[in-house]
Amino acid sequence: MTKKDEKKPEYYQDYLELEKLLKIQQLNSDKQGQHAHDEMLFIIIHQVYELWFKQILYELDSIINIFSINEINESNIGLCVSRLDRITEIQKILIDQVSVLETMTPMDFLDFREFLVPASGFQSKQFRLIENKLGLLQDQRYTYGNANYKSYLNKNDSNEVQTSEDADNLFVLMEKWLERTPFLNWGKTSFWKEYEAAINEMLSYDRSLIENNENYSDKERKIHLKHHQSTKGSFGVVIDEKKHKKMVENGEWRLSHQATQAALLILLYRDQPILYNPYKLLTKLVDVDELFTTWRHRHVLMVSRMIGKKIGTGGSTGTKYLNKTAEKHQIFKDIRELTTFLIPRSSLPTLPSKIQDDLGFYYHVRKKNGK
Repeated sequence: MTKKDEKKPEYYQDYLELEKLLKIQQLNSDKQGQHAHDEMLFIIIHQVYELWFKQILYELDSIINIFSINEINESNIGLCVSRLDRITEIQKILIDQVSVLETMTPMDFLDFREFLVPASGFQSKQFRLIENKLGLLQDQRYTYGNANYKSYLNKNDSNEVQTSEDADNLFVLMEKWLERTPFLNWGKTSFWKEYEAAINEMLSYDRSLIENNENYSDKERKIHLKHHQSTKGSFGVVIDEKKHKKMVENGEWRLSHQATQAALLILLYRDQPILYNPYKLLTKLVDVDELFTTWRHRHVLMVSRMIGKKIGTGGSTGTKYLNKTAEKHQIFKDIRELTTFLIPRSSLPTLPSKIQDDLGFYYHVRKKNGK
């Protein structure tokens, strides 16, 4: 008889340790002798959030481990895409859970709110770890009272969060991966000049549409032309390294010039077989960013409904703070904004035959054979 055969059969309740799990909902209102029915919902909702945060961290750590290796196998990119997909599905659940919390009325919340102080979502170590591991920088954070976000954590949690802040994050590793892409090393080609010419043609067409639109008033036309000029200037982040550097210095852009060009090429030529998974990866990173922004906005609406303009239990400015974080705490916005620089397929520069081969499955065959 094998050890496998000798193994004691698992019982559902024991395997999930439900006896422990279902005993940890302790109501502070009961401890104070002022039972508040809806405190149970409040506790369970937030415990479930933390469980989902644990799963997100589990997936995120595995993705970071994959990207920490210099030579990333193509199949591992597909694996990262599937795990990011799992994260985004969890995020959708996080958003949907707000509706369950909203079955509690503001008066129901007031029955136990005073028993929470100063506990707050600010003290969620796991959510801070998620932000840091994705790549949110300290100077990108919106703060209130000039206080460091770690000051709201206890010493052990603060140390763990600091460690995550100091380590390589997904943004940094993704940037290095883009900079290593072999499809940037094309030698002397006219690609970027042809791309710039295609841009100028597209922008000239857009300008003529504005100038010849009879439905615009003079004021509206001036506004649209000003916006058009701004859009034209923004292309420098891709085609002009000096302008890119200036935008980075001004905090308008974060992704390196080389990585920016690589990401744009992936978006422009995503129909090429070898670029399909990289394209999906970049798309999923934008999805993660947008879903956390959506969750924050949804949270703002819920908090506004519950407490109005009161301060939060952790002492924050409540909805004002949450609105600012939703606006500022975006990590992969550079990838999202690359759509500004897309041009129609019909205007794409023709790739040299060698590059066409590299972007097809032929590249892997040639690489495998050492050619």
